[in-house]
Amino acid sequence: MPLVALTGGIASGKSTIARRLAEHGAVVVDADRIVRDVQAPGSPVLAAIAAEFGERMLRPDGSLDRAGLGSRVFGDADAVSRLNAIVHPAVQAESARRFAEAFAADADAVVVYDVPLLVEARVGDPWELIIVAQAPVEVRRRRLVEIRGMSEADAAARIASQVDDDARLAIADVVIDTSGTIDDTLGRVDALWAELPRRVRERTSGVS
Repeated sequence: MPLVALTGGIASGKSTIARRLAEHGAVVVDADRIVRDVQAPGSPVLAAIAAEFGERMLRPDGSLDRAGLGSRVFGDADAVSRLNAIVHPAVQAESARRFAEAFAADADAVVVYDVPLLVEARVGDPWELIIVAQAPVEVRRRRLVEIRGMSEADAAARIASQVDDDARLAIADVVIDTSGTIDDTLGRVDALWAELPRRVRERTSGVS
């Protein structure tokens, strides 16, 4: 019953890896989805966000104005810290509940937590393997511009706002290079899946 963390910078190919692991049978728990769930209309988290940053963070239907909140906190380290103090505990509690639910349904399940902010918020959790999706900054910048339609400036700013590659690579047990074709990436994920039990054993036993 390994609990695996999967992380990577924006446009690193992390979602492609997560989808392939799910195809192999892994239970993928999506941190971004949990964030949206705990911020649902009527939730304590959403009420706390509105109290901290103003009712203008809410849309007329009572849902969170994600773009507005993003604009409010982007580039403001203090605001980001205040937001994280509201959101992260709720996300941690809900993710733990979903991990437990998955293992209760299948004690031998491979549960993968797809989490962008692992280094920033969850690196100390008891993961049995940490996978990092990795592509050079220039490749990720190009993906943001060509695939997601961002401007060059916005793409650069989004990448710069995250921890640098060295910080992620420093915690990695497995690095999946996604700078090639999608087929290359999928092949690397397939190979990892085949050797996942060995990788977990080595990590948990301290064997390198």
